[in-house]
Amino acid sequence: MTTQNPADTFPRQYARTQRYTVGAPRSFTVAPDGARVVFLRSASAADRANRLWILDAATGEERVAADPAELLGGGEEQLSDAERARRERSRESSAGIVGYALDSAAALAAFALSGRLFAADLAAGTARELPAEGPVLDPRPSPDGSRVAYATTGGALRVTRADGTGDTALAEPEAPGVTWGQAEFVAQEEMGRDRGHWWAPDSTRLLVARADDTPVQRWWIADPANPAAAPAEVAYPAAGTPNAEVGLWIIGLDGSRTEVVWDRAAFPYLARVHWSAGGPPLILVQARDQRGQQIRTVDEASGATEPLVEEHDDVWLELFPGVPSRTPDGRLVRIGDESGARVLTVGEKAVTDEALHVRSVLSVADDGILFSASAGAADTTRPPGWTGLFLAGPDGTVPFGPDGDGAASAVRAGGTTVLSTARADRPGTVVEVLRDGAVTAVIASYAETPLITARPQFRFAGERQIPAAVLLPAGYDRDRDGLLPVLMDPYGGPHGQRVVQAHNPHLTSQWFADQGFAVVVADGRGTPGRSPAWEKAIAGDIAAVTLADQVDALTALAGEFPLDLGRVAIRGWSYGGYLAALAVLRRPDVFHAAVAGAPVTDWRLYDTHYTERYLGHPDEQPDVYDANALTADAPALERPLMIVHGLADDNVVAAHTLRLSSALLAAGRPHTVLPLSGVTHMTPQEQVAENLLLLQVDFLKRSLGL
Repeated sequence: MTTQNPADTFPRQYARTQRYTVGAPRSFTVAPDGARVVFLRSASAADRANRLWILDAATGEERVAADPAELLGGGEEQLSDAERARRERSRESSAGIVGYALDSAAALAAFALSGRLFAADLAAGTARELPAEGPVLDPRPSPDGSRVAYATTGGALRVTRADGTGDTALAEPEAPGVTWGQAEFVAQEEMGRDRGHWWAPDSTRLLVARADDTPVQRWWIADPANPAAAPAEVAYPAAGTPNAEVGLWIIGLDGSRTEVVWDRAAFPYLARVHWSAGGPPLILVQARDQRGQQIRTVDEASGATEPLVEEHDDVWLELFPGVPSRTPDGRLVRIGDESGARVLTVGEKAVTDEALHVRSVLSVADDGILFSASAGAADTTRPPGWTGLFLAGPDGTVPFGPDGDGAASAVRAGGTTVLSTARADRPGTVVEVLRDGAVTAVIASYAETPLITARPQFRFAGERQIPAAVLLPAGYDRDRDGLLPVLMDPYGGPHGQRVVQAHNPHLTSQWFADQGFAVVVADGRGTPGRSPAWEKAIAGDIAAVTLADQVDALTALAGEFPLDLGRVAIRGWSYGGYLAALAVLRRPDVFHAAVAGAPVTDWRLYDTHYTERYLGHPDEQPDVYDANALTADAPALERPLMIVHGLADDNVVAAHTLRLSSALLAAGRPHTVLPLSGVTHMTPQEQVAENLLLLQVDFLKRSLGL
């Protein structure tokens, strides 16, 4: 890590370094023989453009395999609208090479840069441009390294030879709104599926998704600061409205084409696709209400499918990273909820129990399955936010890697492991390369060292043992300083865990604490990492349940920490913004000011896959949608409320804030709206991100009379 100018400020540094991610290594892959590690990292903390690197696992020597500056001849990177949308869906804020794919030997890497197609020979450490009909999206080499398949912004799927010859179209859109080889909006935004084509192990065919978004309603997102610019057209599947129609085809390099058949009316969501040497292709398809799903095998010749596993849950079924997949000997690997626990199943056997809450599968190999897990709900011996690694092998399931408190992840192959560990008592993440259990290298991070040190104190709060972190000002002395005004700083909703055993995620909270607040971060029911019941407790009533847990955590922690319950504010973004606005509207007796960033205010305006999972279909559950919306509560506002929203946000559109503001105005309730021109859901712009922190703390201090 590097340290910057001492005249710097935390808000400026935090914004400039993209939350201390610039210069940090990421996106690791280990070659099957374990000889080399492939990863992304920029050249310094001042350079946002990632390079492609290779590390020799035995010696630790690093080499650059592809440098964007050299490949583009020093020119500026140009992104297509489709690539910008892909990066928004994945919350990607870096530049240069932001993703890559490898052949089966990890000898050839393919990536897109400025809409152009490039390939890197990882043995030679050289990169070259391949002729392509761009702009290019999501290029992927064939397993044998002879070809590269890629999607185009025009909706086609094409294949070119790795030697730069023979570029041909495998599938082209038959009509406007059709794309081949790309993931549709809800797959990218909500399902964790960001790709739409998968090579066969023998490199002769691909499974290719076809998406037709013509049934999806069109929204128009304007830039009011530039009235001469035409509004952007967005196909947005809001709750209760039609989704894109998605199918799957087996397309051969010889031109053959076979449709993969399943009951798409009953299971319209194509959530996962897996094709490996362990057996026939697998698909996971979900019902629209997400209470039923099937894992099906695909007949490669006919396209017919047969169910391997059929699952049903009266509340909903979660999707998990890394599954379904197959072991090399063909057994099905999956994660599911059984007897109140989230377990890993291999073949017909559950290999974990209620002691662990399985999060994801990281790798599948002959000697075992590497996965990540949190402690089971009944285990409070581990601190809140702990995540560990485990290996399910022939001799049972055993811990893998470090056994201390922290958050760990890893990739492994061929006897080599890349182990990433974060801890609450040190900044950043340490990345070690282990060969047969011994550390052979540490992959350096060029990220800046934060100007402040986060000091979270972790607790399980109240009767429900709500995971929480409390952060107090640097140098705080209770005898001298007394009780502190409180700032609740939650996300507080599905798929968003804020209480983690890592340092950097708590830096913004610590900065607010250093402005004179006691900051409380609480992961109530609905957040991940505890148990299926914990996550699903919000079904049909996200507002009341998530708000109640923030209140309960605050009340419980006040018995130990110097919290002034007469001066309590709350801030949040996205779901956290919804929760912040909800808090001052429905519990003004507890919360005295709020900053709500990009809040959902009417769930009918949010997307199908997310919203219907928790609230059902709006035509069938209109009262549920009304009860969880904010606009009807507008007349109840009696506390200061600042609402912040990016006008270019195509995820939580600005209409959410505008409708709430209109309702507040109609009710005669004063409030503050801060519109951010040209800003999306991510707020990656340096100046915007810096000033947002400063404006928030000023508003909160004034509102609490500080």
